[in-house]
Amino acid sequence: MTTDLATWAAERGVKYFMISYTDLFGGQRAKLVPTPAIADMQADGAGFAGFATWLDLTPAHPDLFAMPDPASATQLPWKPEVAWVAADLYMEGAPVAQAPRNVLKRLVAEAAEMGLSVKTGIEPEFFLISPDGSEISDGMDTAEKPCYDQQALMRRYDVIAEICGYMLDLGWKPYQNDHEDANGQFEMNWEYDDVLVTADRHSFFKFMVKSVAEKHGLRATFMPKPFKGLTGNGCHAHISVWDKDGRNAFADKEMPFGLSAEGRTFLGGIMKHASALAAVTNPTVNSYKRINAPRTVSGATWAPNTVTWTGNNRTHMVRVPGPGRFELRLPDGAVNPYLLQAIILAAGLGGMRSKADPGRHHDIDMYREGHTVTDAPKLPLNLLDALRAYEEDPELQAALGTEFSAAYLKLKHAEWNTYTAQFTAWEHDTTLDI
Repeated sequence: MTTDLATWAAERGVKYFMISYTDLFGGQRAKLVPTPAIADMQADGAGFAGFATWLDLTPAHPDLFAMPDPASATQLPWKPEVAWVAADLYMEGAPVAQAPRNVLKRLVAEAAEMGLSVKTGIEPEFFLISPDGSEISDGMDTAEKPCYDQQALMRRYDVIAEICGYMLDLGWKPYQNDHEDANGQFEMNWEYDDVLVTADRHSFFKFMVKSVAEKHGLRATFMPKPFKGLTGNGCHAHISVWDKDGRNAFADKEMPFGLSAEGRTFLGGIMKHASALAAVTNPTVNSYKRINAPRTVSGATWAPNTVTWTGNNRTHMVRVPGPGRFELRLPDGAVNPYLLQAIILAAGLGGMRSKADPGRHHDIDMYREGHTVTDAPKLPLNLLDALRAYEEDPELQAALGTEFSAAYLKLKHAEWNTYTAQFTAWEHDTTLDI
């Protein structure tokens, strides 16, 4: 494991470091630091004005210092003289409680105190689009059911293969890439790992995909619903919990679906807090165009709208595709990489502590028969409903941290208010002659 960044850089010919942190809105912020200065930065941190990014800080607050975590150091495969390193935020010598990576690290420590480590794998979806964002980049990608389209995948081979090759070089163990359910949409998968590793890689992956797309004259977007009528960008998470002896605590072949009693209580926490989870897993106004979308061109949205769980059935919010893990299908492409993992831990560990019951499972096709389920809540219809659900869930707020929760709610309510102040073409078209 890397401990001294200056030595690491000398061994690899790194000339610059990007000391990077992710703010509350998922924005990736960085300073480019020449290698001769990295030893001082590793000791003292890189200074930022916190108010200038999406954190609940004012211009009067002291400097924010981003302390690079050497374990996360990643040499840019497409620009090897530069390395990216994730950072933890400090102010006046103390961790900033609202900072997403700090929130996650605190919850990882709580899991460790319980003798557990949580591992996840994610399925980030994205579109390759025109530089101006107006259309998908491949004019020949027009099939009604484009998922796994062989020709469309190979027309973007140069982009996808370059990214996958970089993941191979980085040791992420990628194992598949495919054209997804929407025209112009792709998904790339790599091996699951501890939640902090997955979060750092998720953050770097978004940076890498956008950078490689731009290199090829394209644009990549993880926006939840960039095009009307097409399937949106999900970011499904596969979750398992492991004990201190390296045993999968979720696996029990004698239990239904191969999910242990411990796994059921973790799932119980997810189900209990699902509506409030959406405020974080689906963090934008646009997110709810995916969750509550009408039928898409391909015939299915592949997104949930009701709090239900099942076996190997993709029409529910949670599915258990095999023994020892389950898949949370709620998150979308806009989710903050660190807050996604943090809220999974917050809800799941709380469920384990309280022995939460996930309730009965449903085997039906929720897209066709969902109206028959009358005992399960609907997911929020919009961002405001999700924020209100989070406000009404003090247990989840406390688990994520009261300072974080207050900051997140404040900034997200302000974002919603900005949205509602906009005048849209729809209003003009439907109301002008009323």
